[in-house]
Amino acid sequence: MKIDIVIPAHNEANFISQTLQSLADQSLLPNKVVVVDDSSTDNTSEIIEKFTSKYPFIELVRNDSSNEHAPGSKVINAFYKGYYKLEDEFDVICKFDADLIFPENYLEKIVGHFTNDPKAGMVGGFCSIQRKNQWIPENLTGKDHIRGALKAYRKHCFIQIGELKPAMGWDTADELLARFHGWKVVTDESLLVKHLRPTGMNYFEHSGRKQGEAFYRLRYGTMLSLIASAKLAAMKMNPFAFLHYVSGYFKAKKKKRPFLVSEEEGRFIRKLRWANIRKKIA
Repeated sequence: MKIDIVIPAHNEANFISQTLQSLADQSLLPNKVVVVDDSSTDNTSEIIEKFTSKYPFIELVRNDSSNEHAPGSKVINAFYKGYYKLEDEFDVICKFDADLIFPENYLEKIVGHFTNDPKAGMVGGFCSIQRKNQWIPENLTGKDHIRGALKAYRKHCFIQIGELKPAMGWDTADELLARFHGWKVVTDESLLVKHLRPTGMNYFEHSGRKQGEAFYRLRYGTMLSLIASAKLAAMKMNPFAFLHYVSGYFKAKKKKRPFLVSEEEGRFIRKLRWANIRKKIA
């Protein structure tokens, strides 16, 4: 299987070299790695260029964009700047973050899952964070969810779910739509990726409101959105986050923000979410 990888990067000079080296050291090398320097003001591009001169499968793409903090949309727009530079030959397309260190067998294990299960549409490991010289799982999501930092899609699944949504919540919408189309979302707990900049180090109220807006735009409905807000705030151990999520949801509802999914997809999403809740309670 040919694996193509796109890495959006904005001011990642402190981390990008470790990410790229870990990909260059894989037991199964990627076919192509496109790194999109998204208007960095540090020396991110210079570091990437050192890798492009050493590894022919790594390519640098520069993207001029606003420095505005725009959760979801900024990173997806940068991703597509890199994606459209790829040739249409890949079997697996990955969207990775620029602050990760991958174990040497990561891509090999990912391909193994895709090969062994033809219905596997998305595959991923888990992020880990350093605590007192130990790397432990970053417990921010359920075991059935692949973080936005680690997305790997089978080509047909990626095409079938449509373009990734340039909005907060894109990394939930893609999985829900994959399941809607009959694909499996496969997670592998043995694949722990080192996350050099833990999620939530910089929590913005704006981001919280955008997350609440995402619940509305994914057609969760009020009750599911309240449950999701409470769960996410508990995981972040930030009670104020719950208020920001709920505020964002009701503001989006009042303004009738456009939905990210169709009515049919929304019904499927709500049914799936409620089924998962009942399963956990049981």
